[in-house]
Parts: sequence; C-alpha cells; structure tokens
Amino acid sequence: MSADTSARAAAPVRSTLSDEAKATVQRKLQPLLVDLIDLSVTGKQLHWAIVGENFKPLHEHLDEVVVEYRGWADDVAERMTSVGIAPDGRVQRVAGDSPADPAPEGWVPQGEVVAQMTDRIEAVARATRERLEGLGDADLASEDLLIGILDGLEMQLWMFSAQQG
Repeated sequence: MSADTSARAAAPVRSTLSDEAKATVQRKLQPLLVDLIDLSVTGKQLHWAIVGENFKPLHEHLDEVVVEYRGWADDVAERMTSVGIAPDGRVQRVAGDSPADPAPEGWVPQGEVVAQMTDRIEAVARATRERLEGLGDADLASEDLLIGILDGLEMQLWMFSAQQG
C-alpha cells in the first residue's frame, strides 16, 4: 500500500463514538447524503426544464428547495466527518446508490414537475423516518440532525403536494 493510499484509508479524525456506533451512523447517514444530493440535482434539472403558466413561482420554489438540499447534504457530510466517517458524495456513488429514477429529459410540464418533486420528497422523507430507528441509541447528535431534516422535508412535502390538483 502506498503512503497516499494508507493516508486515505486511515481515519485521521478522532471520534467519541464506538466502532459499532460509527457503523450505525454510517449505515444511516450515507444513504441520506446520496438522497439529498440526488434531490438537489433533480430539483435543479427540473428548475431549468419546467414549462407552463406557473413557471416563475415553481422555478423560484425549486431554487429555494435546492439550496435546502445542498445545505442538508453538507450538514450530513460534516456530521459524518466529525465522527470519523469519510462521506461519499461522488457522482458515481450518487448515481449508483440513488433509488430514484433520473429526472425526465427535455421540457417538463409544471404538473409533472410538481408530481415528480412530491413523489421524490415523500420517498426521502419516509426513508429518513425509517433511518431514525435505532439511531438515537448510537448517536443522539446524528438523530437530532435527521429529525431537523425530516421536519424540513415534511414541510416541503406539504408545499408541493398542496399544488397537485
């Protein structure tokens, strides 16, 4: 193993968590990181491709939620790092691990944009709620972070689903 490889493999960040707790945190937070990055990319793609009479408010709303996803993704990655876990937000990881289908190609009518975002936000919120199971036993700070993100996702779910006819 080269010096560069061993430096990357070693965990240079000290942690107060046990190895078992770190494994739990990684198992819960890494998929959330992937979900949030995927939501941000999808939201931006739909932001560029939306068409319809409500273009402007939806275009601006998508910008707002993308900022939230990026902020939450950074919070999740930094929480992982703070307990000695190297987060993986590389495009290959996100594309390979995301359970969501890619955003539609081409122009996307506003109703489909709302439906796409509603479905995606709901899926991530449900997965986040499931990830809370047992997380507090391993790390209360990570559990607290997920609770805040879940609160925000459920607020967004309300805002997007209320726009469906």
